[in-house]
Amino acid sequence: MLTEGKKKNKKYPKPFIVLIFATFIDRLGSFLLFPFFSVYLIDHFNVTIVEVGFLFMIFAGGSIIGNTIGGALTDKYGRRSMLLFGLISSGIGSILMGIVDELYLFFLIAAVLGVLGDLGGPARQAMVVDLLPEKRRADGFGLLRVAVNLSAVIGPILGGILLRRSYLILFIADAVSSLITALIVFAVIPETKPEKQDNKPEESIMKTLIGYKEVLKDSVYIMFLAVSALTVLVYMQLNSTLSVFLWEVYGFPLDWFGALLSLNAAMVVCLQFLITRWASKYAPMKMMALGTLLYMIGFGMYGFISEPYLFFVAMAILTVGEMIVIPVSQAAVADFASEDKRGRYMAVYGFHWSIPTLFGVSAASFVYIYVGPNWVWYSAGILCLIAIIGFWLLHKITKVRLTKKIDTLVEDVVIELREELSE
Repeated sequence: MLTEGKKKNKKYPKPFIVLIFATFIDRLGSFLLFPFFSVYLIDHFNVTIVEVGFLFMIFAGGSIIGNTIGGALTDKYGRRSMLLFGLISSGIGSILMGIVDELYLFFLIAAVLGVLGDLGGPARQAMVVDLLPEKRRADGFGLLRVAVNLSAVIGPILGGILLRRSYLILFIADAVSSLITALIVFAVIPETKPEKQDNKPEESIMKTLIGYKEVLKDSVYIMFLAVSALTVLVYMQLNSTLSVFLWEVYGFPLDWFGALLSLNAAMVVCLQFLITRWASKYAPMKMMALGTLLYMIGFGMYGFISEPYLFFVAMAILTVGEMIVIPVSQAAVADFASEDKRGRYMAVYGFHWSIPTLFGVSAASFVYIYVGPNWVWYSAGILCLIAIIGFWLLHKITKVRLTKKIDTLVEDVVIELREELSE
């Protein structure tokens, strides 16, 4: 029998801890390569930033397809197998991209990898939901973000060292990290898909894919994703427009911008868990509104400030907002999803990232060039304000929905008790 102290210490099951470690290894490989990816394309294939943007559009389109198929197959065949397939595909794809010398082949591999590599995305998130009780899911997604951001701190430094040898070694390192992660998942993490209820027939693949209709019919969930997509449009400017804006408008050195992003990643590593624990005590939509308010202040500041030290202050403010918004939104998806549709709900959740990626950077560039650089950040503030109102309305709606759900559960229990008593 466990003592009370041991019970308190056993907060997370072993498979979840291994999943966090495996995610760190996998993302470490990605961050070895990602910061130098655009430079590699321009240097190796002698292309312009336009072709680089087109390539990222291909990745985003492939991600949408991969998440859609992966979410359905995750619910059909299980989380573990789909995660393994995605990791192995990603590893092979990285090797192929590193050795091809023809641009059209590189684009073809990128298109295929965009689909196959993201097949395991919904599975990873569904595993977190499967492995943790409801009260710990926000914490769980927070820990997942800590692992990713820790790799974001270490990866670029190691990548810069390896780059002195060759670009190819970065692609190989990314592939090795994916394959090591696959071995860890295969050896340690069991299948987490909830067992099928005896009275429910097995779904065909086609029926599983058609099951997306039920997800899309969840109007409250779709409203949540639409409002959240506004925050994504704002957030993606962190890794796209912001560096160009600070460099061109204020002459902010690019190495200083690297320090700005390091501040973001380091804050997540140090504070994410504490902030998530605090945020999980309150209603999710209220926390989404609060985090978006911090986005509005942080991103909006860049339209008004010019002192370098204030750039860091703005980054610190928006990073706190990020630490609230992202894990809380991931945990909120679990509240919307039923057990048998978690993979599909997670896949549709991925759309609110992928779809804005298709046009978000281009739209910001249009505003930057034809309206004015500062209007990128004024627009960010306006979008955040709309999102805050949307999250507040969602809080009211989900509160009613939760009450009805509890009432239904109580009614079911009462009916079962009556049936047992009558027998």
